Amino acid sequence: MVAFDLDGVIVAERSSWEWVHMHFGLDNTQSLKAFCDGKIDDLEFMRTDIAMWHRIKPDVSLADIKNILMDAKINSGSVETIQALKKKGIKTCIVSGGIDLLADQIGEMCGVDRVMSNGLTADSNGRLLGDGILRVELRDKAKALSTVLDEFGIVPERCAAIGNSWVDVSMFKIASYGIAFNPIDSVTIKEADVVVESDDLRDVLEHLE
Repeated sequence: MVAFDLDGVIVAERSSWEWVHMHFGLDNTQSLKAFCDGKIDDLEFMRTDIAMWHRIKPDVSLADIKNILMDAKINSGSVETIQALKKKGIKTCIVSGGIDLLADQIGEMCGVDRVMSNGLTADSNGRLLGDGILRVELRDKAKALSTVLDEFGIVPERCAAIGNSWVDVSMFKIASYGIAFNPIDSVTIKEADVVVESDDLRDVLEHLE
């Protein structure tokens, strides 16, 4: 199996949450710092971000967020990379702390076997309730990856992981091989087995032979 991060790897945007903030003219630097400093957990981080959207659009809905995310640009070679792996009988998954409205659509477009990402709670009319649905812990993405591997009966030694930031390092540690694709921090570079700087995801394939 090859496990992919979504934001910054399969799609060009650094964060699907940040992409929504930018649409609303918001900046979540303060809540991001609080999370990185360990002052809030994943659920509170999501709750804080969603509250910011509510202040701009009190009736914000799943449809609104989905429409915003549909503008996200997919990286060159993403579909071809996943299809090339599938032809060799290699399973693929997306493990992302991003929003499932984008991750699920990208996963279907690329033909990914399994998608694990976080969601948004909503009422019967699709209006956001203010809480997130936690499936992937940013500080421990390895836990979500382990769940996927167990589902497919694949041992970690037969798994490679591809990410671009420090939150992906835990996946590198559980997998047998870690690829940093256009890494954005020094921790990711240090912990990866190989670094790939490219504008085309297909350039990771040579490292997965």
